[in-house]
Amino acid sequence: MRIASFARDGRACFGLVTGADGIIDLGRRVPHADISAVLRAGALTALARFAGEAPDHRLGEVTLLPAVPDPRRKVLCVGLNYRAHVAESAGREVPENPRIFARLNDTVIGHGAPMWRPRNSAQFDYEGELAVVIGRPGRHIPAARALDHVAAYTIFNDGSVRDFQKHSVTAGKNFPCTGPLGPWLVTADEIRDPGALTLTTRVNGEQRQHTSTGDMILGVRALIEYISAFTPLAPGDVIATGTPEGVAHARKPPPWLVPGDVVEIEISGIGTLRNPVIAEPDLPA
Repeated sequence: MRIASFARDGRACFGLVTGADGIIDLGRRVPHADISAVLRAGALTALARFAGEAPDHRLGEVTLLPAVPDPRRKVLCVGLNYRAHVAESAGREVPENPRIFARLNDTVIGHGAPMWRPRNSAQFDYEGELAVVIGRPGRHIPAARALDHVAAYTIFNDGSVRDFQKHSVTAGKNFPCTGPLGPWLVTADEIRDPGALTLTTRVNGEQRQHTSTGDMILGVRALIEYISAFTPLAPGDVIATGTPEGVAHARKPPPWLVPGDVVEIEISGIGTLRNPVIAEPDLPA
């Protein structure tokens, strides 16, 4: 199943994506407010009974929200998890353990929403990543059973502000509206092997990243085992598994993202996450 979180006529909802561009509105059919409530209730597989119904909306008629819009979720990201990306990051060594950092919820946006290029930095970079969505809670989860805790997969763009990242990973990864998550969830039963997917990132149609998720240093099972060793994982939590080589900061000269750019991240079996880049809007000081 493909499950999208969306807004229409001022109402936040979620539904099954059907066919090329239809959405079956589940908010009208189930007692759960959003996909996180479905996951907490253990009711994900029950949604399949609506798959044959006629769509209520077309994708073009709704605004897609972050694939998991729950502000209570954890968004945990992995740095330097592809060997070729480690190699292109000058002076880095292959880490023995995953480099984990957290994303604040106000950084996460949906498919189609604009990424904000910060006003105080020109070094704005893209990072295409496979994201894992937890469906079953757990602590100290062994790798052998880790995939039993996965509800779905989606795509994450870990937009990074590189000059700030040099002195603070937390700062460089947490500018507002820099982390698209979507376009939707694809349930785990449709992704037999998360290490056998193809990830491609394009900027304005030009390919920048292209690799197999099998090139990850630590796969999904190992990441869940490690992360659940220090924090409990709950339904709706998101793990972004790291980006491959091809990011802007490793290129000469770096093709930093600028207003007017469009970033597309495609992962086989999931879809394409697409977001324009705009200048950070004026907000009250």
